[in-house]
Amino acid sequence: MNQTIVKYALYAVIAGLTISLLSEWNRFSRDFDDKRASELRQQQSGFNATDPGGLTSAGSANSEAAVASNNAAANSASNNQASFNDSPFEDSTTPAAALIAEPAGADAIVAKPAGGASAGTIQVDTDTLRVLIDKAGGDIIEVALKQHLSSLDNDAEPLRLLEKNGLRVYTAQSGLIAKQSGAVRAVFNSEQQQYTMQAGQPLDVVLRYTDENGIELNKIYRFEPGLHTINVSYQIKNNSQQSWQASFYAQISRDNSKDPGTENAGFGMQSYLGAATTTEESPYQKIPFKDIEKNDFRNAHTNGWIAMIQHYFVSAWVPPRDVEYQYFTKRANNGLNIIGMYSHPVIVPPGGSETTGALFYAGPKNQYRLAEIAEHLDLTIDYGWLWMLAQPLYALLYFFATGELHVFGKVFDVFGGFNNWGFAIIMLTVVVKLLFFRLSASSYRSMANMRRVQPKLLAIRDRYKTDKQAQSKAMMELYQKEKINPLGGCLPILIQMPVFIALYWALMESVELRHAPFALWIKDLSVMDPYFILPLLMGATMFFQQKMNPAPPDPMQAKVMQWMPVIFTFFFLWFPAGLVIYWVSNNVLSIAQQWVITRQIEHAAANSN
Repeated sequence: MNQTIVKYALYAVIAGLTISLLSEWNRFSRDFDDKRASELRQQQSGFNATDPGGLTSAGSANSEAAVASNNAAANSASNNQASFNDSPFEDSTTPAAALIAEPAGADAIVAKPAGGASAGTIQVDTDTLRVLIDKAGGDIIEVALKQHLSSLDNDAEPLRLLEKNGLRVYTAQSGLIAKQSGAVRAVFNSEQQQYTMQAGQPLDVVLRYTDENGIELNKIYRFEPGLHTINVSYQIKNNSQQSWQASFYAQISRDNSKDPGTENAGFGMQSYLGAATTTEESPYQKIPFKDIEKNDFRNAHTNGWIAMIQHYFVSAWVPPRDVEYQYFTKRANNGLNIIGMYSHPVIVPPGGSETTGALFYAGPKNQYRLAEIAEHLDLTIDYGWLWMLAQPLYALLYFFATGELHVFGKVFDVFGGFNNWGFAIIMLTVVVKLLFFRLSASSYRSMANMRRVQPKLLAIRDRYKTDKQAQSKAMMELYQKEKINPLGGCLPILIQMPVFIALYWALMESVELRHAPFALWIKDLSVMDPYFILPLLMGATMFFQQKMNPAPPDPMQAKVMQWMPVIFTFFFLWFPAGLVIYWVSNNVLSIAQQWVITRQIEHAAANSN
């Protein structure tokens, strides 16, 4: 087997990674997760047996018939104490056309306005977020990220991660499930319709409601400067003559619309879109929308979280630590995919007060920030099956860009960083090249020796044109005489392949590259080069590298190999600029190393003669 053919065949596999092989690996990963999820559901079948009511979802209770049915169901249970295994959701009797699945009895102490009229919204502006809150239930129906624009246009709006409109329904709900109350949601009041954070100061937005029995609810949203978190809490004061109890719940609802983060991300992008959680059995469990449609997920444990994931961004509810919560998924009648959680009942004695709630995050998939918020939440940055290699590669990339080195949970501020993610990619390429320097040197040395004996191989081919067996025997004798392994350049390339795959995912999942400029015409490292200059440079470097290798003895093979740089250039036209920068840098360093080694071997051969 000709060594050059083998080498470029392996390069083709690596390139195929970014065009088709990555799709296969991604599909494999999802299939594996599906199988794992199925196994976990079987293990949890005993838990489901204790929850005969199930967690059934429904649309918003706008129709009088639905409200009457839900009130009847709630009244029939009002004499019973709420238990942890009771279902927080009503039966599927409400209109399927409703936009949001709402729990029975959540916040539910009064009916909605007559005819389902809108209760109004509250807008909150901080230095990082623009949030829209629905007074009916206090749902978060829009979150716009001010530090992450929807595009690079001068008039670009902040990227809307959560929204509720004709294009997409993606919202976050929270509330209280009270057995003593009816089935519709509370309509809150607020002092203002718009709140704006003052510079450097936390902002509290308080929604108030009091029912006819004297139960006072204050739903408080606390915003911190510079953060993408919202601390949502309920202050409950029982002014009635009887004990009052309710369970806190939180959920995220999303339709099946496509991931907006992949529209301009380049060719071959298949980042995960769906729900995820953590369990005692699995620190990171993906729950695709197709699984939510087929089966309802159930789990109960402490220190968990729920999340909805898309490319570069994530939303998540994180409950208090060391408190057991029930976690679930459900496909609503209106087609929404729901992942949620609810707590044990909070019992408030007459004249007493209690507080309950959870933390909500809506923002970029910043690995180190997510790790601070909750254990294993940083795993929502899905590096695939080679995460153990991708994570240290990302750590190096982050180090070169910012100067902060994250090692085993420790942070070392080493220097000011280069503050350019494109240059950080180049420096990362240099480090990877140094790590594999000796392996690459072995490969290039083998190629140089093959090039040195190329005239003798051609002579053998001409001598045994009609006798292939004799030709192969003569070539093997020549390899033994010259102490050359014809496959000596293959093993180093095979060993480096997992690193190439892991580096691909590290670059693809790094939100820092989104809208990050490099230099000159490269304004966004996460999308393809608008002028195709980088892919053409990559093709040129590959052409020069090919010329340094021994040509295949077969003329037909030689012609095929000549087209390889052209084919690769065509593939890379649609790759994200950040990935192409890595490939160009790697090729330039490889050319330099191979040129030095080739010159050394040629000079040694000339001196020996």
